[in-house]
Amino acid sequence: MTNVSQTFNEQYLPVKALLIYQSVEQENDNYEHKPKEVYVESYDIGKNGKPINAHPLSVKEMVALSEILQATQELKNNYLQSKGVLSPKLVYVHSQNNGYAIWHTPPQEIVLFFSDSLGIPSGKVKIPTLLWKATRDSVQVFALKGKAKPTADTALYYAPFFNLSQDGRVCMGTVNIQIDRQTCLEDFMAKWESYFFNSYFTHTLGNYRHCKGNLIQLWQEQVATGRDFPQDELIKNGRTLKDLIR
Repeated sequence: MTNVSQTFNEQYLPVKALLIYQSVEQENDNYEHKPKEVYVESYDIGKNGKPINAHPLSVKEMVALSEILQATQELKNNYLQSKGVLSPKLVYVHSQNNGYAIWHTPPQEIVLFFSDSLGIPSGKVKIPTLLWKATRDSVQVFALKGKAKPTADTALYYAPFFNLSQDGRVCMGTVNIQIDRQTCLEDFMAKWESYFFNSYFTHTLGNYRHCKGNLIQLWQEQVATGRDFPQDELIKNGRTLKDLIR
C-alpha cells in the first residue's frame, strides 16, 4: 500500500475576513425606493484566529482579491477574448458581463436554405456586405453598401433576409445556441455566422420593407442567376454604426 499521509499535511491558515454591509431600503418623500449602498470592511486575522484591525477594504486588497478569483479555474473567463491578432472583420468589442461584439463580413457567395413554403430553391447566392452585432443570446444583422470596413458614421441598411425584425434581430427558431463564457472572440463570430447561414429562412417579420422590390422574387433571381447582389435593392434604416455602440 502507498503511504499518502503527506498529501494531507498542507495547512491553510485564515489571514483575512471581509464583512459586507448593505444599507436598509428606505423610501424618500416621493415614495421612491433609494438604491441600496454597499460597504465592505476588511479584517486581518490575529495569531489567536480572531479578526483584528478593522478597516475599509483598500484598493490594494481589492486587486489581490480579484487576482485570486480570476485564478480560480471555475471562474476563468475567455468570453470574447481573442486567441491572437484581432480579426480584420472586428469593428468593436465589449467583453464585460454579457458583452457583445460588432463585426462585418464582405460580399460573398454562400449557400442559403429556404423553406419550401417560400418557393425559393436552396442554393448558392451572392450576398451584400453585412454588419453583425451579437451577445451570447441574440444577434442582429444589417446590410452595408460597398466593401470597405465601416466607420462610426457608416449608414446601415435593412438586411434583405427573412426571419429578421425591423431592428435587425434574428429569429433563430429552434437553433441550439451554444455560446458560454469560455467562447473566445474568433469562435463567437464564427458560431453566429454559422447559426445564421445554416438555418432555414422561413418568413418575414415586422411591417416594413426588407428591400425595394419583392423579397421572394429577389432571392429567386439570386439563386437562378448567380449575379452579384444588387445593392440598389437595399433600404436605409435611419441608423449608423455608432448607434449600435452603447
